[in-house]
Amino acid sequence: MLTRIGDELHWGETVLGLLGAMPLWMFAAFSPLVRFITARIGEDRTILAALLVLAAGDIVRSFGGPAGIWLGTVAVGAGIAAGNVLVPAIAKRDYAGHVPLATGVYSACITSGSAIAGLTSATFADMFGDWRRSLAVWALPALVVAGAWSIRLTRRGPRDGTSAQSVESGSATGSTTGAASDVTTSGATPGARPTARPATRPLWRRPMTWWVTLFMGLQSAAFYTMSNWLPSVAVSAGFTDMQAGVQLFVFQSLGILSGLLIPALMRVRGNQVCAALTASVPMVIAGFGWMLLPSWSAVWSVVGGVGQGASLVVALTLISLRGRTAEETVALSGMAQSIGYLIASVGPFAFGALSEASGTWSAPFVLVVVLALAQCAVAFPAGVPSEEESAM
Repeated sequence: MLTRIGDELHWGETVLGLLGAMPLWMFAAFSPLVRFITARIGEDRTILAALLVLAAGDIVRSFGGPAGIWLGTVAVGAGIAAGNVLVPAIAKRDYAGHVPLATGVYSACITSGSAIAGLTSATFADMFGDWRRSLAVWALPALVVAGAWSIRLTRRGPRDGTSAQSVESGSATGSTTGAASDVTTSGATPGARPTARPATRPLWRRPMTWWVTLFMGLQSAAFYTMSNWLPSVAVSAGFTDMQAGVQLFVFQSLGILSGLLIPALMRVRGNQVCAALTASVPMVIAGFGWMLLPSWSAVWSVVGGVGQGASLVVALTLISLRGRTAEETVALSGMAQSIGYLIASVGPFAFGALSEASGTWSAPFVLVVVLALAQCAVAFPAGVPSEEESAM
């Protein structure tokens, strides 16, 4: 779709890179605000509002002209940001004993959505004779899920309101493991003695917060860069539009399987280093492959796809595990994803700019390899629980 949009509107790779980075900038800008909205209306109502904003943004992006492309993309990014922040907290709230598995299932669902869109968008554009209608199709799933989520919200009733109050007051929700004993006196029952646990530092002062944030940002940079540019790279290597769409489908859909398998490595030696490193290495291999042997792009789509799905599950699981209560998980998720997606936004934009400046794909793939190697390095400190967590 990027190529078709650029051809019709006469936008170069740099402008298209900006368009690809726009959702990530919205993730960064909107993620810290989600906790305040949640404090007012609760997690489940915030998710419902986000789905409706997502559907509206899709329509505006498709039929609002050149300005609508940018405005609609902003709305799409804002809607997705709310889900990105809240799902780790909801997984911990509703599936406290099975956080890695719940996160793996969630990752499989969003990976399936991305893969199906990547496979079918070019086909829809050919069928409708217009890329705008092809993009507008994706408002329908958001509306369908909004309807299903409304049913869930109705059945949950007061429970969602209780969750919202806990976020606002700092008291813990009853469905979250470990939430009954906060490490500070804030939100405690009047007259109750504080727990014996030592006071913990604010999130932004904990080294672990920054390691998790870096891992989130680096894996997102690789995923969104290749999701935006893989079809263009494949077409330049001699593949047809349809074959390029299949490669994107493979790259994204293989993450379903690897995302469901990686939880088995989450507790090796009592930490997540093994899982984080196992998920990170394939993207290094794929980056070198695309740079040196682009004609084997289908192979590198397989290798990179295995790594990107597992990396997402590891990143989201780290957020869930490092937050000790539901409200702290929301705060950590907002911070990690805000700064993490700001880091990730460098990927699609810089990839397009380097390609346009150099006239080749080699220079941008150097960037991909550097980002993947940095992710491997961060896997070690991000995967080891801090002393504060070990004492919990």
